[in-house]
Amino acid sequence: MIKQFERSRIKALVSGLALAALVHAGAAVAQVSIKFHHDLPEDSAQHLAAEKFKAAVEERSGGAIKVQLFPNNALGDDVEVTQQMQFGAVEAAIIPTAKLSNFVPAMQIVDLPFLFPSPAIAHKVLDGAAGDQLLATVERVGLKGATFWESGFKQFTCDRPVKGPEDFKGRKVRVMQSPIIMEQFRAMGANPVPIAFGETYNALQQRVVDCQENPLVSITKMKFYEVQSDVVISNHAYLAYAFLFSKRWFDAQKPEHQQLLMSAAREMTAFQREETARREAGYVETIRKSGTRVSTLDDAQLASFRTATASVHDKFGKSIGTDLMAAFKQAIEAAR
Repeated sequence: MIKQFERSRIKALVSGLALAALVHAGAAVAQVSIKFHHDLPEDSAQHLAAEKFKAAVEERSGGAIKVQLFPNNALGDDVEVTQQMQFGAVEAAIIPTAKLSNFVPAMQIVDLPFLFPSPAIAHKVLDGAAGDQLLATVERVGLKGATFWESGFKQFTCDRPVKGPEDFKGRKVRVMQSPIIMEQFRAMGANPVPIAFGETYNALQQRVVDCQENPLVSITKMKFYEVQSDVVISNHAYLAYAFLFSKRWFDAQKPEHQQLLMSAAREMTAFQREETARREAGYVETIRKSGTRVSTLDDAQLASFRTATASVHDKFGKSIGTDLMAAFKQAIEAAR
């Protein structure tokens, strides 16, 4: 009887431990973890908006979803992270549209020179039906598009003054790995050189390249102005970030979590853009105080750049897609 009782106790104890282990495992599975990548420092508007996204998601999910932020390319560069997202190894990221062009050629439409006349028009188009049509194109390569964040309009920087497209003739210009951006500079007679974002400062400092383009936030935060004599306010192209989830991972989530994630990403879009715009005047002041020249192209100079780069729109119309090009141009005209 005693032995039988002991065996019963042991069996009950083992069963209890097994049940506890199952409960613990279930709790671990119930908590969803998101690794969120971006390529800028922690004091950028992108990171601040990412922190607000994290806070909203964790609060609204009651702690069921945890978001880990990885700024400054901590998980790899944008292309590497995009590849990781395709396999579900990274769950969320904001990726410059130009970096997605080799995955989805349609995405490069946003990088066409002089496409958007103003930030307000860019926002209206990207937040509307044309923007949704563009976001849908990433699903075929294993990504899920939510919205568009931004770094704003791009400006030129160079080691000499720039007043017209002829000033780029024969110059080596650092560019993102994007066919459309490379062609933009070729159209002006320049030699585009694809260099990783994190290596750009050294490339400018060591005169591997003479010039580059980026929004003011990148020029300032990455201190490109320290190794360039001139910053030229040109607003010649727009740098958008596509807010993406891994489709493989996203499709495996509960419908209520999917809705929560999409709505949180979209809600933070206005804040991220407003914060970017708010900071730009301060960036210009920082650059001026350093001793680097800051100039602004006038209407006649801008017109010459538009003429020099107009062929880029025609050349990439087919790879982008004629329907998408028409939808964007119609939306831009309506937004005017």
